[in-house]
Amino acid sequence: MSESEKGTGPKLLSGGNPQIPKGMGREPVEAYIAAMPEWKHDIGRRLDELILEEVPGVHNAVKWNQPLYGTADDSWFLTFRCFTNYVQLSFFRGSSLDPLPEKRSKHPEMRYHDIRRLEDLDEDKVRKWVRQAAELPGRRCSTPMFGGVIGHTIVWKHDHASPGHPDQHPLG
Repeated sequence: MSESEKGTGPKLLSGGNPQIPKGMGREPVEAYIAAMPEWKHDIGRRLDELILEEVPGVHNAVKWNQPLYGTADDSWFLTFRCFTNYVQLSFFRGSSLDPLPEKRSKHPEMRYHDIRRLEDLDEDKVRKWVRQAAELPGRRCSTPMFGGVIGHTIVWKHDHASPGHPDQHPLG
């Protein structure tokens, strides 16, 4: 049972996603994983282990109640979060991965992979995606305010936009 389920930890939002204060480094990511409920906790812990093994020195943060992984403190390549029936692994440049993560986003570069049970986690495929994603140009994530509502923006982390890609687009 997670701290959230015992009533001693962070509040669980819809779908069981832990509400964790934003912060940089391992501590907020470890707090997020510790607060993931039930079977989702085991998936989150294993994803975190795989990422740490594949990208030594990976940078971490929690923003928007989800852990971020990057090659620098402002250059992120993936995140994951809890939904009711799965944990969703999100690659900011997922359309450049081979094989493609199966789930499309409304944003052309973003791709998702849903994990419904720890036994279904294809570790070899996830390791391959993580290595590839870490080699791609990262994304800088910011949260501009729009009329009192926080909007999410992903900004390309290089000097110019790639051909056919916008400089900015909403995360959703």
